Amino acid sequence: MTVGPREPGRPGERGKPGDEPRPLVERLGMAFVALVIAVLFGGMAVAAWIGGEGFLAVMAGIGALMTAWAGAMTLLRG
Repeated sequence: MTVGPREPGRPGERGKPGDEPRPLVERLGMAFVALVIAVLFGGMAVAAWIGGEGFLAVMAGIGALMTAWAGAMTLLRG
């Protein structure tokens, strides 16, 4: 007989160590770090665009968007 994964939350079961949501202060801190890094990427994108480096500007802009997205998901998902 095979045993499948257990559902967390059933009486008498503890679940996996990573099942509990992160505390709000930790989510806020990580979102703030992501925001700072996204702003730095955005500044690099603007500076590269002004300097005529189109490819670097696009790549830095994508990095800013991806970092902002990851920070928002960290904050919202828990």
